[in-house]
Amino acid sequence: MKKLGVSIYPSKSKLEEDKRYLDLAHKYGFTRIFTSLLEIEGDSKEVVDKYKQIIEYGNSLEMETMLDINPKLFGQLDVSYDDLSFFKSLGASGIRLDLGFSGAEEALMTKNSQGLQVEVNMSSGTKYIDTVMSYLPDRENLLASQNFYPQRYSGLSQEHFEKTTDQYNQYRLNTAAFITSQVGEQGPWPMQDGLCTLESHRALPIELQAAHYKMMDTIDDVLIGNAYASEDELRKVGEVLASPHHLIPVEFNDDATELERKVILEEVHTYRGDHSAYMIRSSQTRVKYKEEDFPVGKTAPMKKGDVVIGNDNFGQYKGETQVVIKDMEDDGNRNIVAKIKEEALFLLDYLEPWSSFKFVERT
Repeated sequence: MKKLGVSIYPSKSKLEEDKRYLDLAHKYGFTRIFTSLLEIEGDSKEVVDKYKQIIEYGNSLEMETMLDINPKLFGQLDVSYDDLSFFKSLGASGIRLDLGFSGAEEALMTKNSQGLQVEVNMSSGTKYIDTVMSYLPDRENLLASQNFYPQRYSGLSQEHFEKTTDQYNQYRLNTAAFITSQVGEQGPWPMQDGLCTLESHRALPIELQAAHYKMMDTIDDVLIGNAYASEDELRKVGEVLASPHHLIPVEFNDDATELERKVILEEVHTYRGDHSAYMIRSSQTRVKYKEEDFPVGKTAPMKKGDVVIGNDNFGQYKGETQVVIKDMEDDGNRNIVAKIKEEALFLLDYLEPWSSFKFVERT
C-alpha cells in the first residue's frame, strides 16, 4: 500500500474535533484526507473558509486533501474546468470527480497549471477511463478511486470490484478504495450505515477490511470513509498496512502451552510454495524448534481455520506449524493450538504460496 487516508466532513463537524482526529491519524501513519464538497448550503464563503482552515491544518501535518466534487459545483462556485485555481486556493492537493465530464475535460484538467491532481470515479463499470485516456491526460496527475456506499447491501460485489479495478490498473494509475469504521457516524449524507466500497466489508472489523485489500494487492491507497474512527481502529489499520507481513488474527485454546504460543506468535511464517489443498505449511518452525518437546495435547478432527503444531508423535514433522484450509481427520499427530477468528477465515483464500505472515492474538 502506498498511503492511508481518513475522511472528514467539515460541513457537519467542529474544527477542533477535526483537528484532534487528524492528529491521531497522523500519529498512526495516515497521510491522505478525503472530504466532500458535493454541495454547499447557506453562506458559501463561510463554508469555504471552514474547509480552507482544516485543509491547511492537514497540510501542516503533511497530509494531502482530495476534494470530492461534481460538475454542478463548478457552476455553483463559478469555477471552470480549465481554471482550477479556486481549489488550489483552498490548499487542496487535488479534486475527485464524483461524476465525470466527457473525458476531454478530465484530460485537460490533469494539465492544470496549479499542479493539482485529478481523481476519477472507478465504480461505474463503463468504458469511461478508456475515453479519458484517449484524450492523452497527464498520467502523473491522474488518479482513480472506487466509490463508497452508505446504504447497506448497495456496496460493490467482489466480482464487480475486481472487474473495475482491473480496468484502471491496466493504465497503471494510482488507485484507492474505502473501508469503514464500526464506530464512525459521520458521512456526507444524512443517512449512512457505514461507508465502504465492498459490501462484504460493511460489518467486518476495520483491520480485516484493510488486510483484505493488502492481500488482494490491486489497490494502492486505503481510505476510511466515515468519521470518526476510534484510536484503536486507526492503530490496527496502521499496523496491518505498515507490516511487511500479512497479519492473521487468532484466538488460542486454553490448553495451548507457552512454547506453542511462542511458536505461533513470535515467528514469521512462510506459506510453502509446494502447497497442499488441505493445509498451509510453515515448515521452518520444525527446524528452529527441533530440540524442543511438544507433548501430545488437544487432537481432534480439524476444521478450516484450525492452527496446529506437530507434536512429539509426528517424527520429523514435530514442531511444524500448519493452518487447516480443508477438513482433516484426527491422526493424533497435530495439536490444535489456536483457531483463526471466524470473521477472518476468508483471508485464507487470499494468502498466496510463498507469502509471509504473522499471527496476532485477538480475543
